[in-house]
Amino acid sequence: MTPKQKNALSPSMMATRKFTSLLLALSLATASQALAQYPERPVTMIVPFPPGGVADTVARPVADAMSKALGKSVVIENKGGAGGAIGIGASAHAKPDGYTILLSLSSISILPEADKILGRTPAYRLDQFKPIARITADPTVLVVRADAPWKSAKEFIEAARKDPKGITYGSSGLYGTMHVPMEILSQAAGISLSHIPYTGAGPAVAGLLGNHVQALATGPASIVQQVKAGKVRALAHWGDKPIASMPDVPSLKSLGHDATFIQWSGVFVPADTPAEVTETLKTSLDKLAADPAFAKTIGNTGSPLDYLPAQAFAQYWKQDAKGIAATVQKMGKIE
Repeated sequence: MTPKQKNALSPSMMATRKFTSLLLALSLATASQALAQYPERPVTMIVPFPPGGVADTVARPVADAMSKALGKSVVIENKGGAGGAIGIGASAHAKPDGYTILLSLSSISILPEADKILGRTPAYRLDQFKPIARITADPTVLVVRADAPWKSAKEFIEAARKDPKGITYGSSGLYGTMHVPMEILSQAAGISLSHIPYTGAGPAVAGLLGNHVQALATGPASIVQQVKAGKVRALAHWGDKPIASMPDVPSLKSLGHDATFIQWSGVFVPADTPAEVTETLKTSLDKLAADPAFAKTIGNTGSPLDYLPAQAFAQYWKQDAKGIAATVQKMGKIE
């Protein structure tokens, strides 16, 4: 048999190869078409906290607007617990097909660091996520009941110094975005408070209104209506500029305390989500951010739109996560 004959394919082998190539081409074409048609069914937006908190308050108008932009429903699933770790962890391990997205607060950066300090295996890693857009970025606000004896942050801090552990405050959970700022204030002002963790900002606000705790540090969106209704009093905030919905509330920095903390909200997908899908999500949110009506809707929640597109958000998140990690390490082990 000549070399040429040895290398020759039989008719049946040639037919099999052609058939395999055709199947591969059809498979790639079908996959490409499926991505091009994304989304073909409703999208689930996981919010890792119960209803009523900042994340939930921001997520609802975002989901409504995205539903119109994508042409398919974006359905919110509140998956609270463990300061947000349960919902964020579920999002990290979701199928990376674009049908499960996450709207999280800056606690996404806090919890893995806290787990390390507590000697636990983190529920997720930051590199399991791909950032799509930042929606809001607000300083947390120190609030007390309207009938509380403290009319200012100065009076609150002085009372805490006189009675260590005597003042209780609620939070969304250990090392969450309502716990960390209060620890920052405690360290900056030299005070000691009693921490009462809840399952989310909504239940914590209910705890304050029900007089089960005496103070909170929370985002403007979850408390502004109670402030306007005269049910609670805002004493100070953790930012470096006035809050649009509470312009008369002073910053802790202006009162002489080195205490800053920004509670932002952002949209994420699992890291392995196809580029075609993430581009669709990015484009939809970029268009929404340029719409004055959407900005007004978000502003009505008490947290004005402070939008960052994907690339800028990724850079911001990287730097913010470094600062948060340092803060959590300084806090140390708290149980």
